[in-house]
Amino acid sequence: MRTSHLLAALGVLAGGITAAPSAAGADVIVPIGPDQGFHGLVNGAHDKAVIKMVCPGPAYPDQTGHPIAGQTLAVAPGAVSTKGGGYTGSLGTSVAVAVALSAVSTGEPIVFHAYNVPQDIPTSISLPCYGTGTIRFVPLPTSGTAVPDDVTVTYVNIAV
Repeated sequence: MRTSHLLAALGVLAGGITAAPSAAGADVIVPIGPDQGFHGLVNGAHDKAVIKMVCPGPAYPDQTGHPIAGQTLAVAPGAVSTKGGGYTGSLGTSVAVAVALSAVSTGEPIVFHAYNVPQDIPTSISLPCYGTGTIRFVPLPTSGTAVPDDVTVTYVNIAV
């Protein structure tokens, strides 16, 4: 089989597999590919995103804690706009997120290969107990046309 026929067959097969509705029924799972706009989502939100934290004891400056279980990150298709959004660029086939406070608490990045497939925020990582921060969704592999999406989050300590 010639390469072009094989690629076309794989494209049809992949389209048939990935076009199934997600558990929510409304979103379609689609592979991330080159030259696509996207939005990073934190607990389903791109704007006014919140991460709930557990930080027992009295609050103090620069206090860190752990996110509660059941919180997610995801990538959704969408155009880059003045309200944000990323662009996969000429080479992008995935989007990575490294959720960590510092080099001391880095873990493996969370990598998305398809849109609308949430992944859990690890409860083992350390993040600020309160205040705001940024979670960066980075297209991979990167290129000169790739644009990351920065999502501003508010950390809320629920243990106070």
